[in-house]
Amino acid sequence: MTNQKPTATSRLKQDYMRLKRDPVPYITAEPLPSNILEWHYVINGPEDSPYHGGYYHGTLLFTKEFPFKPPSIYMVTPNGRFKTNKRLCLSISDFHPDTWNPAWSVATILTGLLSFMLETTPTLGSCESTTYEKRKYARQSLEFNMKNEVFCELFPEICEEINERLAKIEEHRKQNAANNNTSNVANGTAGVGTPAEGLEGDSSEGGASAVSNTDDSNNIWHSLYTNLIVLIGFVIFALIVHYVIKSMNIE
Repeated sequence: MTNQKPTATSRLKQDYMRLKRDPVPYITAEPLPSNILEWHYVINGPEDSPYHGGYYHGTLLFTKEFPFKPPSIYMVTPNGRFKTNKRLCLSISDFHPDTWNPAWSVATILTGLLSFMLETTPTLGSCESTTYEKRKYARQSLEFNMKNEVFCELFPEICEEINERLAKIEEHRKQNAANNNTSNVANGTAGVGTPAEGLEGDSSEGGASAVSNTDDSNNIWHSLYTNLIVLIGFVIFALIVHYVIKSMNIE
């Protein structure tokens, strides 16, 4: 039993060197500097998946018996596929030591995890969500991960990417707000016919004047309609009287 810890340590160091030499697509992984048995990984959502644009942080917890025993696998970032901070039941995790192969490396584990994430097969630790919800989680993952100190410490390059994306998102948001304000100002100017900077004044002064003019116009038309109706009624009444008088004369 005394040689088990050196075996796990040396094997994980070899796996780390292989990962640096041959990175796994969409995946970055780093062990804790203080504990090589605890690894942290980040899955970058593939382009053709609902996870695209998201960064999904999780952990692999190895035992001193590795590679003869599999690790525990956890997901930290909300994602819509796996529950957070729950042991995941996978054929490559400690839920199934009977299916574990000591030849499997950290790269093998992370490749299998990504493959299973892109599926919809349910398992212990998985959850169901719509495509819309997964895409929402992908957007929210940026700010979520930046609040995690371990994430920021182990993945500075990814943090730089996230900060750049967040800056672009904020810039885009401000640009949209400016465009909306410009559009609102333009609409206000066209409707009232006064300078844009006095929108509130336009509502209380120019707007009141416009309402007053509208009311006056309505009153004039109302008077014309009333007079016309009275005139038509008078003509009809005169015709009726004329007809009655004519009938009496005939008799």
